[in-house]
Amino acid sequence: MDPRSLTPALRALRVCLHLLMAGLLALAAVRSDSGAGIAAAAVTGAVYAAGAVLPSVRESRRAAALWLGALCASWLVLLWLTPEGLWVAFPLYFLLLHLLPARWSLPAVALTAGAAIGSYVRHGSALNPGVFIGPLLGAAVAVATVLGYQALYRESERRRRLIEELIATRAELAAAERHAGTLAERERLAREIHDTLAQGLSSIQLLLRAAERVLPEGSPAAGHIEQARRAAQDNLAEARRFVRELSPPDLERGSLAGALERLCEPGQVGPAGPRVRFSVSGTPAELPTPYEVALLRIAQSALANTVRHAGASRAEITLSFMDASVTLDVVDDGKGFDVASVASVRPSSDGGFGLPAMRARAESLGGTFTVESAPGQGTAIAVSLPLPTRTAGVPS
Repeated sequence: MDPRSLTPALRALRVCLHLLMAGLLALAAVRSDSGAGIAAAAVTGAVYAAGAVLPSVRESRRAAALWLGALCASWLVLLWLTPEGLWVAFPLYFLLLHLLPARWSLPAVALTAGAAIGSYVRHGSALNPGVFIGPLLGAAVAVATVLGYQALYRESERRRRLIEELIATRAELAAAERHAGTLAERERLAREIHDTLAQGLSSIQLLLRAAERVLPEGSPAAGHIEQARRAAQDNLAEARRFVRELSPPDLERGSLAGALERLCEPGQVGPAGPRVRFSVSGTPAELPTPYEVALLRIAQSALANTVRHAGASRAEITLSFMDASVTLDVVDDGKGFDVASVASVRPSSDGGFGLPAMRARAESLGGTFTVESAPGQGTAIAVSLPLPTRTAGVPS
Protein backbone atom coordinates (compact mmCIF):
# COMPACT_ATOMS: atom_id res chain seq x y z
CA MET A 1 0.00 0.00 0.00
CA ASP A 2 1.25 3.46 -0.92
CA PRO A 3 1.98 5.34 2.30
CA ARG A 4 0.68 8.55 0.72
CA SER A 5 -2.82 7.01 0.53
CA LEU A 6 -2.94 6.06 4.21
CA THR A 7 -5.01 7.89 6.77
CA PRO A 8 -3.35 8.86 10.08
CA ALA A 9 -4.98 5.88 11.81
CA LEU A 10 -3.70 3.45 9.18
CA ARG A 11 -0.23 4.96 9.34
CA ALA A 12 -0.23 4.37 13.09
CA LEU A 13 -1.33 0.75 12.59
CA ARG A 14 1.39 0.26 9.97
CA VAL A 15 4.06 1.59 12.35
CA CYS A 16 2.71 -0.67 15.12
CA LEU A 17 2.96 -3.68 12.80
CA HIS A 18 6.60 -2.80 12.02
CA LEU A 19 7.41 -2.43 15.71
CA LEU A 20 5.64 -5.69 16.56
CA MET A 21 7.59 -7.59 13.90
CA ALA A 22 10.90 -6.05 15.02
CA GLY A 23 10.17 -6.79 18.68
CA LEU A 24 9.20 -10.41 18.10
CA LEU A 25 12.23 -11.05 15.89
CA ALA A 26 14.47 -9.49 18.53
CA LEU A 27 12.85 -11.71 21.19
CA ALA A 28 13.44 -14.80 19.03
CA ALA A 29 17.10 -13.83 18.48
CA VAL A 30 17.69 -13.12 22.19
CA ARG A 31 16.11 -16.37 23.35
CA SER A 32 17.68 -18.50 20.64
CA ASP A 33 20.45 -20.79 21.94
CA SER A 34 22.32 -20.96 18.61
CA GLY A 35 24.03 -18.60 16.26
CA ALA A 36 22.01 -20.08 13.38
CA GLY A 37 18.76 -18.99 15.07
CA ILE A 38 20.11 -15.46 15.51
CA ALA A 39 21.18 -15.38 11.87
CA ALA A 40 17.76 -16.66 10.73
CA ALA A 41 16.04 -13.96 12.80
CA ALA A 42 18.31 -11.31 11.24
CA VAL A 43 17.64 -12.58 7.72
CA THR A 44 13.89 -12.59 8.38
CA GLY A 45 14.12 -9.03 9.68
CA ALA A 46 16.13 -7.95 6.63
CA VAL A 47 13.62 -9.49 4.23
CA TYR A 48 10.77 -7.78 6.06
CA ALA A 49 12.56 -4.42 6.03
CA ALA A 50 13.22 -4.76 2.31
CA GLY A 51 9.51 -5.19 1.66
CA ALA A 52 8.70 -2.12 3.74
CA VAL A 53 11.22 0.01 1.85
CA LEU A 54 11.09 -1.19 -1.77
CA PRO A 55 8.46 0.68 -3.87
CA SER A 56 8.00 -2.31 -6.19
CA VAL A 57 6.46 -4.33 -3.35
CA ARG A 58 3.80 -1.65 -2.91
CA GLU A 59 3.17 -1.16 -6.63
CA SER A 60 3.27 -4.70 -8.07
CA ARG A 61 1.22 -7.69 -6.96
CA ARG A 62 3.85 -10.03 -8.39
CA ALA A 63 6.64 -8.33 -6.45
CA ALA A 64 4.50 -8.39 -3.29
CA ALA A 65 3.84 -12.12 -3.74
CA LEU A 66 7.56 -12.85 -4.24
CA TRP A 67 8.45 -10.80 -1.17
CA LEU A 68 5.81 -12.53 0.92
CA GLY A 69 7.08 -15.94 -0.23
CA ALA A 70 10.66 -15.03 0.71
CA LEU A 71 9.52 -13.74 4.11
CA CYS A 72 7.55 -16.92 4.85
CA ALA A 73 10.50 -19.08 3.72
CA SER A 74 12.91 -17.24 6.03
CA TRP A 75 10.39 -17.52 8.86
CA LEU A 76 10.06 -21.29 8.31
CA VAL A 77 13.84 -21.57 8.59
CA LEU A 78 13.64 -19.61 11.83
CA LEU A 79 10.91 -21.97 13.09
CA TRP A 80 13.08 -24.96 12.21
CA LEU A 81 15.96 -23.57 14.23
CA THR A 82 14.14 -22.21 17.30
CA PRO A 83 10.62 -22.51 18.76
CA GLU A 84 10.68 -18.82 19.66
CA GLY A 85 10.01 -18.02 16.03
CA LEU A 86 6.36 -19.04 16.42
CA TRP A 87 5.52 -15.61 17.90
CA VAL A 88 6.31 -14.02 14.54
CA ALA A 89 3.26 -15.83 13.17
CA PHE A 90 0.94 -13.13 14.56
CA PRO A 91 2.18 -10.21 12.38
CA LEU A 92 2.44 -12.66 9.49
CA TYR A 93 -1.30 -13.27 9.78
CA PHE A 94 -1.98 -9.58 9.04
CA LEU A 95 0.43 -9.55 6.11
CA LEU A 96 -1.14 -12.62 4.56
CA LEU A 97 -4.66 -11.25 4.97
CA HIS A 98 -3.63 -7.88 3.56
CA LEU A 99 -1.61 -9.01 0.55
CA LEU A 100 -3.39 -12.17 -0.58
CA PRO A 101 -6.90 -12.57 -2.02
CA ALA A 102 -9.50 -13.97 0.37
CA ARG A 103 -9.48 -17.40 -1.29
CA TRP A 104 -5.75 -17.69 -0.59
CA SER A 105 -5.29 -15.66 2.58
CA LEU A 106 -7.50 -17.74 4.88
CA PRO A 107 -5.86 -21.09 3.96
CA ALA A 108 -2.44 -19.41 4.26
CA VAL A 109 -3.30 -18.17 7.77
CA ALA A 110 -4.42 -21.67 8.74
CA LEU A 111 -1.17 -23.18 7.40
CA THR A 112 0.87 -20.54 9.26
CA ALA A 113 -0.88 -21.36 12.52
CA GLY A 114 -0.32 -25.07 11.90
CA ALA A 115 3.39 -24.46 11.18
CA ALA A 116 3.75 -22.51 14.44
CA ILE A 117 2.12 -25.30 16.45
CA GLY A 118 4.16 -27.98 14.63
CA SER A 119 7.41 -26.13 15.35
CA TYR A 120 6.62 -25.98 19.06
CA VAL A 121 5.87 -29.71 19.12
CA ARG A 122 8.95 -30.57 17.04
CA HIS A 123 11.32 -28.87 19.46
CA GLY A 124 10.03 -31.08 22.27
CA SER A 125 8.59 -28.36 24.46
CA ALA A 126 6.03 -29.31 27.08
CA LEU A 127 2.58 -29.59 25.59
CA ASN A 128 -0.32 -27.70 27.13
CA PRO A 129 -3.59 -26.21 25.83
CA GLY A 130 -1.93 -22.84 25.31
CA VAL A 131 0.35 -24.35 22.64
CA PHE A 132 -2.69 -24.90 20.42
CA ILE A 133 -4.99 -22.14 21.63
CA GLY A 134 -2.41 -19.32 21.31
CA PRO A 135 -1.66 -19.53 17.55
CA LEU A 136 -5.24 -20.40 16.69
CA LEU A 137 -6.66 -17.57 18.80
CA GLY A 138 -4.15 -15.15 17.31
CA ALA A 139 -5.20 -16.25 13.81
CA ALA A 140 -8.89 -15.81 14.68
CA VAL A 141 -8.25 -12.31 16.09
CA ALA A 142 -6.27 -11.32 12.99
CA VAL A 143 -8.95 -12.64 10.63
CA ALA A 144 -11.75 -10.90 12.55
CA THR A 145 -9.81 -7.64 12.70
CA VAL A 146 -8.92 -7.57 9.00
CA LEU A 147 -12.35 -8.67 7.79
CA GLY A 148 -14.03 -6.19 10.11
CA TYR A 149 -11.84 -3.38 8.88
CA GLN A 150 -12.52 -4.32 5.25
CA ALA A 151 -16.27 -4.29 5.90
CA LEU A 152 -16.02 -0.87 7.54
CA TYR A 153 -13.88 0.40 4.67
CA ARG A 154 -16.41 -0.79 2.08
CA GLU A 155 -19.23 0.84 4.02
CA SER A 156 -17.22 4.05 4.31
CA GLU A 157 -16.53 4.06 0.57
CA ARG A 158 -20.20 3.43 -0.16
CA ARG A 159 -21.19 6.36 2.06
CA ARG A 160 -18.55 8.55 0.44
CA ARG A 161 -19.90 7.76 -3.02
CA LEU A 162 -23.45 8.43 -1.84
CA ILE A 163 -22.40 11.78 -0.41
CA GLU A 164 -20.65 12.71 -3.65
CA GLU A 165 -23.75 11.72 -5.63
CA LEU A 166 -25.93 13.71 -3.23
CA ILE A 167 -23.75 16.79 -3.61
CA ALA A 168 -23.76 16.43 -7.41
CA THR A 169 -27.54 15.89 -7.45
CA ARG A 170 -28.09 18.91 -5.20
CA ALA A 171 -26.01 21.04 -7.55
CA GLU A 172 -27.98 19.78 -10.55
CA LEU A 173 -31.28 20.46 -8.77
CA ALA A 174 -30.15 23.96 -7.84
CA ALA A 175 -29.17 24.63 -11.45
CA ALA A 176 -32.49 23.22 -12.68
CA GLU A 177 -34.40 25.37 -10.19
CA ARG A 178 -32.50 28.46 -11.26
CA HIS A 179 -33.22 27.66 -14.91
CA ALA A 180 -36.89 27.00 -14.18
CA GLY A 181 -37.11 30.21 -12.17
CA THR A 182 -35.51 32.16 -15.01
CA LEU A 183 -37.95 30.72 -17.54
CA ALA A 184 -40.92 31.39 -15.24
CA GLU A 185 -39.83 34.99 -14.74
CA ARG A 186 -39.35 35.43 -18.50
CA GLU A 187 -42.86 34.11 -19.10
CA ARG A 188 -44.30 36.35 -16.40
CA LEU A 189 -42.61 39.44 -17.81
CA ALA A 190 -43.72 38.56 -21.34
CA ARG A 191 -47.30 38.12 -20.13
CA GLU A 192 -47.24 41.37 -18.15
CA ILE A 193 -45.76 43.35 -21.06
CA HIS A 194 -48.33 41.90 -23.44
CA ASP A 195 -51.29 42.41 -21.15
CA THR A 196 -50.37 45.93 -20.02
CA LEU A 197 -47.96 47.89 -22.23
CA ALA A 198 -48.78 46.26 -25.56
CA GLN A 199 -52.54 46.38 -25.01
CA GLY A 200 -52.30 49.93 -23.71
CA LEU A 201 -50.32 51.08 -26.73
CA SER A 202 -52.82 49.36 -29.02
CA SER A 203 -55.64 51.24 -27.32
CA ILE A 204 -53.73 54.52 -27.68
CA GLN A 205 -53.35 53.86 -31.41
CA LEU A 206 -57.08 53.24 -31.76
CA LEU A 207 -57.95 56.43 -29.90
CA LEU A 208 -55.52 58.48 -31.97
CA ARG A 209 -56.95 57.04 -35.19
CA ALA A 210 -60.42 57.95 -33.99
CA ALA A 211 -59.22 61.45 -33.11
CA GLU A 212 -57.70 61.85 -36.59
CA ARG A 213 -61.04 60.98 -38.19
CA VAL A 214 -63.04 63.56 -36.25
CA LEU A 215 -60.54 66.42 -36.58
CA PRO A 216 -61.56 69.11 -39.05
CA GLU A 217 -59.49 69.25 -42.17
CA GLY A 218 -56.41 71.42 -41.79
CA SER A 219 -56.46 71.35 -38.00
CA PRO A 220 -53.05 72.29 -36.51
CA ALA A 221 -53.40 69.36 -34.06
CA ALA A 222 -53.42 66.77 -36.87
CA GLY A 223 -49.64 66.69 -37.18
CA HIS A 224 -49.17 66.21 -33.46
CA ILE A 225 -51.74 63.41 -33.39
CA GLU A 226 -49.99 61.71 -36.34
CA GLN A 227 -46.65 61.93 -34.53
CA ALA A 228 -48.20 60.56 -31.35
CA ARG A 229 -49.79 57.69 -33.28
CA ARG A 230 -46.50 56.79 -34.98
CA ALA A 231 -44.67 56.93 -31.64
CA ALA A 232 -47.30 54.62 -30.12
CA GLN A 233 -46.96 52.29 -33.12
CA ASP A 234 -43.15 52.20 -32.83
CA ASN A 235 -43.32 51.56 -29.10
CA LEU A 236 -45.91 48.84 -29.64
CA ALA A 237 -43.53 47.12 -32.06
CA GLU A 238 -40.74 47.44 -29.50
CA ALA A 239 -42.94 45.99 -26.76
CA ARG A 240 -43.81 43.03 -28.98
CA ARG A 241 -40.11 42.50 -29.67
CA PHE A 242 -39.52 42.33 -25.92
CA VAL A 243 -42.34 39.81 -25.61
CA ARG A 244 -40.81 37.62 -28.35
CA GLU A 245 -37.37 37.75 -26.72
CA LEU A 246 -38.83 36.82 -23.34
CA SER A 247 -40.85 33.93 -24.74
CA PRO A 248 -39.77 30.33 -24.01
CA PRO A 249 -36.79 29.16 -26.09
CA ASP A 250 -38.98 26.55 -27.79
CA LEU A 251 -41.03 29.37 -29.32
CA GLU A 252 -38.08 31.50 -30.35
CA ARG A 253 -37.39 29.43 -33.48
CA GLY A 254 -40.87 29.66 -34.97
CA SER A 255 -44.57 29.30 -34.37
CA LEU A 256 -46.45 27.28 -31.78
CA ALA A 257 -47.16 24.62 -34.40
CA GLY A 258 -43.44 24.35 -35.13
CA ALA A 259 -42.59 24.02 -31.44
CA LEU A 260 -45.23 21.29 -30.99
CA GLU A 261 -43.96 19.47 -34.07
CA ARG A 262 -40.41 19.51 -32.68
CA LEU A 263 -41.78 18.20 -29.39
CA CYS A 264 -43.13 15.15 -31.25
CA GLU A 265 -39.92 14.33 -33.10
CA PRO A 266 -38.38 10.88 -32.42
CA GLY A 267 -36.07 10.92 -29.42
CA GLN A 268 -37.62 14.02 -27.82
CA VAL A 269 -39.63 11.90 -25.35
CA GLY A 270 -36.82 9.44 -24.58
CA PRO A 271 -35.78 6.11 -26.12
CA ALA A 272 -38.57 4.21 -24.36
CA GLY A 273 -41.28 6.78 -25.08
CA PRO A 274 -44.30 6.30 -27.34
CA ARG A 275 -44.48 7.22 -31.00
CA VAL A 276 -45.98 10.72 -31.12
CA ARG A 277 -47.78 12.26 -34.09
CA PHE A 278 -48.64 15.93 -34.48
CA SER A 279 -51.30 17.45 -36.70
CA VAL A 280 -52.90 20.85 -37.27
CA SER A 281 -56.58 21.33 -38.02
CA GLY A 282 -58.07 24.48 -39.48
CA THR A 283 -56.33 27.62 -40.65
CA PRO A 284 -53.43 28.57 -38.36
CA ALA A 285 -53.79 32.04 -36.87
CA GLU A 286 -51.42 34.24 -34.94
CA LEU A 287 -51.92 33.73 -31.21
CA PRO A 288 -50.99 36.02 -28.32
CA THR A 289 -47.77 35.02 -26.59
CA PRO A 290 -49.52 33.94 -23.33
CA TYR A 291 -51.69 31.56 -25.38
CA GLU A 292 -48.67 30.04 -27.12
CA VAL A 293 -46.78 29.66 -23.85
CA ALA A 294 -49.76 28.05 -22.08
CA LEU A 295 -50.52 25.60 -24.90
CA LEU A 296 -46.88 24.61 -25.29
CA ARG A 297 -46.41 24.06 -21.56
CA ILE A 298 -49.63 22.03 -21.31
CA ALA A 299 -48.54 19.86 -24.25
CA GLN A 300 -45.12 19.31 -22.68
CA SER A 301 -46.67 18.39 -19.33
CA ALA A 302 -49.28 16.06 -20.84
CA LEU A 303 -46.67 14.28 -22.95
CA ALA A 304 -44.35 13.97 -19.92
CA ASN A 305 -47.21 12.37 -17.95
CA THR A 306 -47.79 9.97 -20.86
CA VAL A 307 -44.13 8.90 -20.83
CA ARG A 308 -43.86 8.55 -17.04
CA HIS A 309 -47.21 7.04 -16.13
CA ALA A 310 -49.27 5.84 -19.09
CA GLY A 311 -47.04 3.13 -20.57
CA ALA A 312 -48.44 4.08 -23.98
CA SER A 313 -47.14 2.96 -27.37
CA ARG A 314 -48.75 5.80 -29.36
CA ALA A 315 -49.77 9.36 -28.65
CA GLU A 316 -51.20 12.16 -30.79
CA ILE A 317 -51.18 15.93 -30.36
CA THR A 318 -53.68 17.96 -32.39
CA LEU A 319 -53.81 21.75 -32.57
CA SER A 320 -57.16 22.96 -33.94
CA PHE A 321 -57.93 26.51 -35.04
CA MET A 322 -61.63 27.44 -35.12
CA ASP A 323 -63.49 30.68 -35.67
CA ALA A 324 -63.68 31.67 -32.01
CA SER A 325 -61.26 29.35 -30.21
CA VAL A 326 -58.07 27.32 -30.42
CA THR A 327 -58.03 23.76 -29.09
CA LEU A 328 -55.20 21.43 -28.07
CA ASP A 329 -55.86 17.69 -27.80
CA VAL A 330 -53.37 15.15 -26.40
CA VAL A 331 -54.49 11.52 -26.71
CA ASP A 332 -52.61 8.31 -25.83
CA ASP A 333 -53.38 4.59 -25.82
CA GLY A 334 -51.89 3.97 -22.36
CA LYS A 335 -53.26 2.26 -19.29
CA GLY A 336 -55.43 5.20 -18.28
CA PHE A 337 -56.58 6.07 -14.76
CA ASP A 338 -59.58 6.97 -12.66
CA VAL A 339 -60.15 10.68 -13.24
CA ALA A 340 -62.13 11.08 -10.01
CA SER A 341 -59.20 9.81 -7.94
CA VAL A 342 -56.97 12.71 -8.99
CA ALA A 343 -59.58 15.43 -9.32
CA SER A 344 -58.90 16.73 -5.82
CA VAL A 345 -55.10 16.78 -6.11
CA ARG A 346 -53.71 20.32 -5.94
CA PRO A 347 -50.72 21.61 -7.91
CA SER A 348 -47.42 21.24 -6.10
CA SER A 349 -45.88 24.34 -4.61
CA ASP A 350 -42.77 23.99 -6.73
CA GLY A 351 -44.66 24.71 -9.92
CA GLY A 352 -45.02 21.11 -11.18
CA PHE A 353 -47.35 20.83 -14.17
CA GLY A 354 -49.72 18.11 -13.06
CA LEU A 355 -53.34 17.94 -14.15
CA PRO A 356 -54.50 20.64 -11.69
CA ALA A 357 -51.69 22.95 -12.81
CA MET A 358 -52.59 22.42 -16.46
CA ARG A 359 -56.20 23.21 -15.62
CA ALA A 360 -55.10 26.38 -13.81
CA ARG A 361 -53.10 27.51 -16.87
CA ALA A 362 -56.08 27.06 -19.16
CA GLU A 363 -58.59 28.71 -16.82
CA SER A 364 -56.28 31.69 -16.20
CA LEU A 365 -56.78 32.58 -19.89
CA GLY A 366 -60.53 32.03 -19.75
CA GLY A 367 -60.34 28.58 -21.33
CA THR A 368 -61.58 25.10 -20.43
CA PHE A 369 -59.65 21.97 -19.55
CA THR A 370 -61.13 18.48 -19.72
CA VAL A 371 -59.75 15.00 -19.09
CA GLU A 372 -61.29 11.75 -20.27
CA SER A 373 -59.76 8.49 -19.10
CA ALA A 374 -60.54 5.12 -17.59
CA PRO A 375 -58.32 2.22 -16.48
CA GLY A 376 -57.13 0.36 -19.59
CA GLN A 377 -58.71 2.81 -22.05
CA GLY A 378 -56.07 5.48 -22.54
CA THR A 379 -56.29 9.17 -21.79
CA ALA A 380 -57.52 12.21 -23.70
CA ILE A 381 -56.76 15.78 -22.61
CA ALA A 382 -58.46 18.74 -24.29
CA VAL A 383 -57.73 22.43 -23.79
CA SER A 384 -59.85 25.11 -25.43
CA LEU A 385 -58.94 28.80 -25.31
CA PRO A 386 -61.23 31.53 -26.68
CA LEU A 387 -59.55 33.65 -29.31
CA PRO A 388 -59.33 37.31 -28.26
CA THR A 389 -61.35 39.79 -30.23
CA ARG A 390 -59.39 41.65 -32.88
CA THR A 391 -59.85 45.12 -34.20
CA ALA A 392 -59.12 45.63 -37.84
CA GLY A 393 -55.52 46.54 -38.44
CA VAL A 394 -54.47 46.27 -34.79
CA PRO A 395 -53.82 42.72 -33.50
CA SER A 396 -54.13 42.28 -29.75
